[in-house]
Amino acid sequence: MAEPHNNPSTTTTESFNTFFQNWISEQNNYLQQLVTASNNHKQNQNQNDQGLLAQLIKKVVQHYEQYYQEKSVWEKHDAISMLTPTWRSSLEDAFLWIGGWRPTLAIHLLYSKSGLQLEAKLGDLIRGISTGDLGDLSPSQIERIDCLHRKTIQEERVLTEKLAKLQESVADRSMVELSNAVSEMMRSEEDAGGESEEKVRRALELKNEDVEELLHMADELRLETLKALIEVLTPIQAVYFLIAAAELHLRLHDWGKKRLHGNSDKE
Repeated sequence: MAEPHNNPSTTTTESFNTFFQNWISEQNNYLQQLVTASNNHKQNQNQNDQGLLAQLIKKVVQHYEQYYQEKSVWEKHDAISMLTPTWRSSLEDAFLWIGGWRPTLAIHLLYSKSGLQLEAKLGDLIRGISTGDLGDLSPSQIERIDCLHRKTIQEERVLTEKLAKLQESVADRSMVELSNAVSEMMRSEEDAGGESEEKVRRALELKNEDVEELLHMADELRLETLKALIEVLTPIQAVYFLIAAAELHLRLHDWGKKRLHGNSDKE
């Protein structure tokens, strides 16, 4: 795993990109383990199997935790760059919310996968045969998921408002005064690279701190939502959900890279 560097000259995005590529490779490995576990579960449903599923789910969740812990470290170096990650494609960028996936996306993903599995095994459910997958959510589970959905929407709105205020702050009084002062100095060719550069550096550092705080809050909500969903689900349902989450993430990443290369070839 890539280690953070204390050298200020280190390019944050390049360093985190190395970590991200390793992390996404590990995610693909975990996906294979999840698929194998779901296949084995169909043939071997016993208490020991439930324990193995729980262990695997714990490892996958820890893998997500590792990502956000490492991301938090790099955000202290350059949060503004982490808000628009260069290791993601333009396709992925189009669906980002405050530097990552929108927390409610996890819930929409669950409902989509539930609908697909329900359609596939509707005959069994009509005959009263429990499928045990996401197409077999109980009324109490649906109620808890709906409650989580409404709560997450509220928390997203709060952070979205904070993002809007942060974006508007680029044109606040202090920034306009600073941009005007620096422009005057440039026109008069005074203080070239001196006091004005120091003022700009301090102003951007404050903006970076605000971005870092917002990113941290958004990442916390993403991880909390993921964990809360898994708590609602049975072990095998959680496995199916984590499979769907990994597949969507990995395939979007792949499609984005192919689209980028395809556009480059046309130029």
